[in-house]
Amino acid sequence: MGQGTVDRAKLRSRCRIAAWCVLCVLAMVVRPDGWPSRARAHLPEGTPPRGPNILILMGDDHAGGTLGIDGDPRRATPRLDALARQGVRFDRAYCNSPLCTPSRQSLITGRMPHAVGVTRLTTPMPDDALTLGDWLGDLGYRTAAFGKMHFNSPAHHGFQEMADTDDWFRWLRANPPAGGDHHRKWRPFQVPAAEWMNAACKPYGLPLASMEATYYVNRAVEFLRRDDDEPFALVVSFYEPHAPFKFPDEWAGRFKPEQFTVPQASEADLREQPEVFASLTPDQARGIQAAYYTAVSHMDYQVGRVLDALEASGHADDTIVIYLGDNGYMLGQHGRFEKHCFYEPSVRVPLLARWPGRLPADRRVTDLVELIDVVPTLLDLAGLPAPPDLHGRSLKGLAAGTPGAKGRDVVVSEYQENEEAMARSSRYKLVVGTGARQREDGYETGRPLPGPYERLYDLEADPGEDVDLLPTRPDLAAVAADLRHQLFLRLSTTREGRTPVPAALSEIDAIRWCLVPQD
Repeated sequence: MGQGTVDRAKLRSRCRIAAWCVLCVLAMVVRPDGWPSRARAHLPEGTPPRGPNILILMGDDHAGGTLGIDGDPRRATPRLDALARQGVRFDRAYCNSPLCTPSRQSLITGRMPHAVGVTRLTTPMPDDALTLGDWLGDLGYRTAAFGKMHFNSPAHHGFQEMADTDDWFRWLRANPPAGGDHHRKWRPFQVPAAEWMNAACKPYGLPLASMEATYYVNRAVEFLRRDDDEPFALVVSFYEPHAPFKFPDEWAGRFKPEQFTVPQASEADLREQPEVFASLTPDQARGIQAAYYTAVSHMDYQVGRVLDALEASGHADDTIVIYLGDNGYMLGQHGRFEKHCFYEPSVRVPLLARWPGRLPADRRVTDLVELIDVVPTLLDLAGLPAPPDLHGRSLKGLAAGTPGAKGRDVVVSEYQENEEAMARSSRYKLVVGTGARQREDGYETGRPLPGPYERLYDLEADPGEDVDLLPTRPDLAAVAADLRHQLFLRLSTTREGRTPVPAALSEIDAIRWCLVPQD
């Protein structure tokens, strides 16, 4: 090699080093709020503690009450049932928005959707949002997220490794199944609802080995096999059982439409039923239910694969495992097959926690909790500091059965696409809406806008939420007023960095002001 070649090689090396230094400096400058030092600034002096590993498993549109351990007769979830028996089951956990994107971004930040700045389906996660991935990465964790995160941008938000649908498609093109790629395209609102909701209960058109969920779990298994010194924080987020209720060819016939019944919709339900569901026949409704449960069964199998890999890694005992659904789902109740509203099946979700030797086994918690409580709970269990501006509360004492520990008196959820929100106590639920928004989510009723409304349900006497008590029960005015006040407080006092509520508004007007999307 000549001297000129050596000099050029040295020059290229020096340029690469200089470029890398510039990038590092830029990264420190452009990351908002000084994130690289935020987490460690809350640690005591000395060596940061080595926290346990964290594994979050997430289902998409997985409604509370559909686990076998909940008493569901289909018994579609043997692996999740086993996980529940090994740890803590929160029977009354609620999402903070009945929609994928705001629920997920609220969950991963521990803040209310409107405070994160994400209340609608397509809103990108803001660059300055501080996620669990950011926080744990700064504390020395290896972080990864495989599957649906709905950041709606190329940003990784603190997760050092990521894989999503585009990565799976590339893998599938490079590794087509032996019989060819026959997966069905999903075209919601472009074809009749019976088709895009898989009322025929058809397999997705791929074998198990080629399914999207299999790809994510394979990535997770490989991640878990690494023997690194740092603790890990891994999110495996499935697209199941979300429509079109995908399941592999091998799952065909696992649940049959004739196993299901169609909930009866009242005249009041039909007046508010989204037009998209009006044409569904009872047979199609049963087919959708069968497809949903088959997709749940497939997801449960994939959850088992992740848990088996965790066990094989030797880290099961030093890993906190969380399973949750991002929001619930209606399976014909009130004539609906969706979330996007505040009936119990839409907002109540599964929430399970396991940490062998640290959390009790087979514990059932009936207190009210919210998904924004997950991040502070994980950090508290791990003995790690939490960001100072979380809206969630740690459930550590509640999970452990600590005397005096309790959940929330009222849980709150918001859905700005329909300018609607709920406040639910142990017994009663208040739903408030502006009734003034032309919806853009595909679930329009085709009727005139109703105008402002409030509805009150007694969930003990009327678990199906069929009777609005406000018109006929003046003795419950104080109950409604208290729930209204609690909703006002939650929406108006959690607006750090957002436009404050105008001071001149009454509580009910302030609530409705808060419900107008500001993404």
